[in-house]
Amino acid sequence: MNNTSTQSLTPKLDSPSLTSRGSGANLGVNYIPSKFSELSSIKKRKGKGGEAHVPKRGGGRDAFRANEARMPGAGDEDYDGVSSGLSGQKMRWNKFKWALFFGNSLLSIYSLVALIFCLLTWFNVWARADIVRVGDRTELILSTMAASLGIVTSLIGWAGILLNNRSFLATYTFLLWICFALLVTPGYISYKRRTFNLEGKTNSQWSRNLGADGRLRIQNQLNCCGYFSPFIEATVSQSCYARSILPGCKGAYISFQRKVLERWYTVAFALVPLHIAIMVIGLLCSNHVTYRFGKGMMPKAYRLNLDTMAVIMDQYANQLAEQYGADVASDIISRSRSNLQLDTMPTITYSSGNQPQLSGSKYDQLRNR
Repeated sequence: MNNTSTQSLTPKLDSPSLTSRGSGANLGVNYIPSKFSELSSIKKRKGKGGEAHVPKRGGGRDAFRANEARMPGAGDEDYDGVSSGLSGQKMRWNKFKWALFFGNSLLSIYSLVALIFCLLTWFNVWARADIVRVGDRTELILSTMAASLGIVTSLIGWAGILLNNRSFLATYTFLLWICFALLVTPGYISYKRRTFNLEGKTNSQWSRNLGADGRLRIQNQLNCCGYFSPFIEATVSQSCYARSILPGCKGAYISFQRKVLERWYTVAFALVPLHIAIMVIGLLCSNHVTYRFGKGMMPKAYRLNLDTMAVIMDQYANQLAEQYGADVASDIISRSRSNLQLDTMPTITYSSGNQPQLSGSKYDQLRNR
């Protein structure tokens, strides 16, 4: 049977017998074998050790080799989003998965470190951490949110990487953008505050925003009294009163803010290139955690069942009978039924006019629909 004859046996998509069947036959009736690699005559290739082995059906590192099968087997790698290892073949990570692994490792590390620093500040562990909790509360809150979301995002990324789950990795890639926004926001706020009129903003904060309790906490931390002197915007305490010899807080407070804010936006902006690199890695690699795009599973609407196989074999029987006669068609269909072990398939007989007649309750139901 030459190539021309083989191509002529391919079902036509506009054939009435393929489109007018009932609901029992799904979209798999439009299955064209020529679109897929040969599954009946799998070619052997040489492995690393020189031994020949049969390529596994679908996906993996070698999914895009020439003449490689595209459909997954029952024990195939990443068959259902999880590497099962049931195929007996050694699982190997591709370069995209390694890139995701290193990128997510970096995200986990600096998010965890940032969260630890923020929590230690909230718990007042550092020296003069209380000044940051009072005077830089907005930046501290945003930084804590960014670090916390970074931890959550990295956990989702680990789930997607280890399970080969592209749904998790899509969520991971989206959350990286939100993490980026929360990362640059405290850096921008601290940079703008320090660079543009820090003294005026500090004067306004002491007068309007801190309140008596905030001023008292800063006075205790900096060992000062009042803003300019004990007589100007001071909160009375055991060490701060009208005749106190303690200096005003303005100079020490502005100096502290200048140093803290500079460190804040330096760290935030230093992480920006690294985070952008992780975002690019997520965008480029999240859909290639294995070389097969998606899970490698046939969509449910296209999965073959007995009803669909009856329609497909009916179409082949028609074309075989027209070209080679009823006897040849009957013999080929019988062998196909035996090889596929489709005992419940309808039996095909042929009339003298080379028109196939199929019997069997399942096929009769299809024809009557």
